[in-house]
Amino acid sequence: MHDRRSTASSAWLPQGRAREQNSSRRLVAIVGATGTGKTELSLDLAEVLSASGTAAEIVNADAMQLYRGMDIGTAKLPESERRGIPHHLLDVLDVTAEASVADYQTDARAAIDDIAARGAVPILVGGSGLYVSSVVFDFQFPGTDSAVRARLEAELVELGPGMLHARLKERDPVAAEAIGASNGRRLVRALEVGELTGAPFGSGLPAESRYWLPTVTIGMRTAREDLVPRLNERVRAMWLNGLVDEVCGLKVRGIDRGVTARRAIGYAQALGQLAGELSEADAIDSTSALTRRYARRQVSWFARNSDTTWIDSSDSDRLAIALGVVGHD
Repeated sequence: MHDRRSTASSAWLPQGRAREQNSSRRLVAIVGATGTGKTELSLDLAEVLSASGTAAEIVNADAMQLYRGMDIGTAKLPESERRGIPHHLLDVLDVTAEASVADYQTDARAAIDDIAARGAVPILVGGSGLYVSSVVFDFQFPGTDSAVRARLEAELVELGPGMLHARLKERDPVAAEAIGASNGRRLVRALEVGELTGAPFGSGLPAESRYWLPTVTIGMRTAREDLVPRLNERVRAMWLNGLVDEVCGLKVRGIDRGVTARRAIGYAQALGQLAGELSEADAIDSTSALTRRYARRQVSWFARNSDTTWIDSSDSDRLAIALGVVGHD
């Protein structure tokens, strides 16, 4: 990984194997764990670029921010706080829809192509590792087999996600670490891909995969001793700011029938609280623990890309460093 002071020596310098590509399109990706300041940096960067005559637009790469109405629990930036900077792929799914990385890849790349065609800089921002990688890297999603999928889904119901996670850990430890032991839907997909292809799941994207476009990747990081209390406070604030009321409203829209949305960290616990299965204190504690675990997986995921330039969230020069990375004087 690059030192946080690393900068590109010329404007929009392509990275890694993307250096071999000849394309007028360029992409900036801002990644990192939840709570590390990705959103603020993306806004600051887009604002400075736009003020200098190079328009910039932001493309969301947070899977849960795709959902309409899931605002408080995803720390979604209200439109009034977006500083007039265009944002893409926010609020595009109903809570009953199943999120698909393959669909996201298609939609995100279309948005990026459209932004670039207008002469603006696309800035991909988010912490959903597979979603980011699906766009940044030249990755083709494997197919599916209904019989294999049905068998694995039946095993998920019968054995539980823990058993499927243990099986995946033996076959594809990188994917198992990235997915975690509770996401049954993605565990099924990972095992399905393994059976069909004999190769690791997409979660095991090699760190040096060929880029889809020349890409400048900036990673935001925060020391663990600072990040943990920040995440705990963020979760407490979710409840104070009305997450349970938000989920009540989303129940009318069918979130408890949603394959993906109802399992989102915070939303699953709020649903449990509304159902009387969890006390408020237990819901908050569970959400905090899952958020910390998710942040650790995010750190591990993004650390694999050796082209990333890392910036400490506490660095007062973080915007200047980012501008240097993208080659802006």
